[in-house]
Amino acid sequence: MSDTPTSEQAESPEASAAGSRHPGGFTSAEDPPRAVERAADAPAASHAVDRSDDEQPFGRPGRPLRDNPFLFGLTGALGVLTAWLLVQAIAGAGSAIVLIVISLFLAVGLNPAVEALQNRNVPRRLAIAIVFLAVIAVFAGFGLALVPPLTDQTSAFIQHLPEYVQQLQNSPLIRSVDERYQVLEKVQQYISSGDLATQLFGGLLGVASVVISALFSGLTVLVLTLYFLGSLNSIKETGYRLVPRSRRTRVRLLGDEIIKQIGGFVAGNLIISLIAGVVTYIFLSILQVPYALALALFVAVTDLIPMVGAVIGAAVASGVAFFTSVQAGIACVIFFVIYQQIENYLISPPVFKSSVNVPPIATIVGALIGGTLLGVVGALLGIPLAAAVLLIVREVVFPRQERL
Repeated sequence: MSDTPTSEQAESPEASAAGSRHPGGFTSAEDPPRAVERAADAPAASHAVDRSDDEQPFGRPGRPLRDNPFLFGLTGALGVLTAWLLVQAIAGAGSAIVLIVISLFLAVGLNPAVEALQNRNVPRRLAIAIVFLAVIAVFAGFGLALVPPLTDQTSAFIQHLPEYVQQLQNSPLIRSVDERYQVLEKVQQYISSGDLATQLFGGLLGVASVVISALFSGLTVLVLTLYFLGSLNSIKETGYRLVPRSRRTRVRLLGDEIIKQIGGFVAGNLIISLIAGVVTYIFLSILQVPYALALALFVAVTDLIPMVGAVIGAAVASGVAFFTSVQAGIACVIFFVIYQQIENYLISPPVFKSSVNVPPIATIVGALIGGTLLGVVGALLGIPLAAAVLLIVREVVFPRQERL
């Protein structure tokens, strides 16, 4: 009997391949449990891919463009543009910033008076109202004393203008100049042409706009000063809270000392100006100089300006005295020269000694720099700011340099 398989027993390759597959999908050569595990893991892997796609639907982000020169240049250009726009904004709001600085300066300067009333058991709101009404009374008194003399002098000048013209025509010098250059004829033609009326109307509008702007600025300063004075303590506390806790106590002590020095400077300057105004009024009244009260108030106001204010007030008062008589003008010049020496060496040092301890060179430099930057306002702020800088240098910079 032969061992060779019959055709019925032989298997074709296709049948062998088909018969070697399991109904579950794995072949006979594979390990059935491993195939089962692979089939079971397939849904989990698919689920993990789907979850990653849900978290990052547009794919994994690339590396950051930190070293890209284009991005670096673009960032630098945007920084420069932002700085330029900020400078332009500050320059555009310069007038408003100046008003805010003046109001804050006045509030800090008037705060010692409010605290003095508080020490007398006066509520802070009532103390602020009293001080503020006193400031308004000073401004109102200055206006009432200055406006009537200006109005009287202007009306008197207009009434006597024909007499002045006639005196010019009768003058031999003016007559000779008119014969050579026809000055009076050209003046008459200019008046009759209408150009004078146009320019005069424009000048009046310009003066009116200046007056309205000054009144608006004055009212704005008064209102802001009132608000700053009422919320000065909260403003200080908010500023101190911006400082880290570890340095807050020291910054608070330095800040309170700076505010105290600014208030002392304002109070001392007001006292000195009041003395100057009172003494000037007494002297001008003795000489019977017209408008003595208005001139005294003008001297007191200009005396607030460091370095040049006293000279301006003395020049105006002496000029008006010269119109009265030459003797009165000379007497005024001598009086103001002597008084300025007394004020500089006998009045100012005791007043400022306890409030603002600033060397003379620092006073001059602070007033010059402040006047160059902000004009009269900068000159007023220069001295207390110089005192603040010297305090910071003495209490912060010098001790730090000694520890290094």
